[in-house]
Amino acid sequence: MSVVQVAIGIVVINGNVLVAQRHKTQHQGGLWEFPGGKVEQEETPEQALIRECQEEVGLTPRNPTLFERINHDYGDRQVQLHVFLVTEADGEACGREGNPIRWCPLSELSALPMPAANAPLIQKLLG
Repeated sequence: MSVVQVAIGIVVINGNVLVAQRHKTQHQGGLWEFPGGKVEQEETPEQALIRECQEEVGLTPRNPTLFERINHDYGDRQVQLHVFLVTEADGEACGREGNPIRWCPLSELSALPMPAANAPLIQKLLG
């Protein structure tokens, strides 16, 4: 089984973090997640992060910094997450793919149902 390379951004602005709800038909459907997606063959993880944020939520991250790399096995697929912390972005956040998005206070983040691979990220972020 090949490992899917994924770039995600933890977008934290004014003490709130941007999350989006996955479409019910997607893998891990219905759960909340940080914006991001698959790294294409010709991209770096940072380039993928910027592209995915523009496509999904209408934001262009400025100066993303690598926060963590995590390998996770969901049983039916393996992912390597390249996680960036984003504290500045251009644009207005909106759900461009028809799914709900919201700014969640950091203090409420751990209460959201999210994919298992995000648990150590939330712990580190709130740590």
